[in-house]
Amino acid sequence: MMNDDDVVVARASGRETVEELRRSGALDALFERLDAGEVEMTGSQGLLPALLKEALERGLAAELSEHLGYEKGQTSGQARSNTRNGTTKKTVMSEVGAFEIEVPRDRAGSFTPRLVRKGQRRLDGLDSMIISLYAGGMTVRDIRHHLASTLGVEV
Repeated sequence: MMNDDDVVVARASGRETVEELRRSGALDALFERLDAGEVEMTGSQGLLPALLKEALERGLAAELSEHLGYEKGQTSGQARSNTRNGTTKKTVMSEVGAFEIEVPRDRAGSFTPRLVRKGQRRLDGLDSMIISLYAGGMTVRDIRHHLASTLGVEV
């Protein structure tokens, strides 16, 4: 008899996903827009920050659904002691730049997100990058200049 731990989920690697997008033509269309200057890769309006924002917001919404015990939009006849209560905006800094996310809230105030913790302003990858640059011999001033010029992030 199998239990939930025995279920194997097939996951595509990042490379496999890129290949699938390439075969569908979606990747070519995206690169055409990048080449034409219609879309930026990084920066506050860039593609990478937008993708990361979408991924984080979906993850946070899933965390809240797990916390509340029901999916967004799900209705049932039962009264709930705790419900969704909108979102709050938060600016986070990452390896791909700074961007604003919307963190969901619950009415009771008992939701504590794990993906982007309360009070967290920098995603873990940016901290690792700063430590790596410092360990590589860059001064704090050099690191600030580098992050501001390449990612638009002020540290």
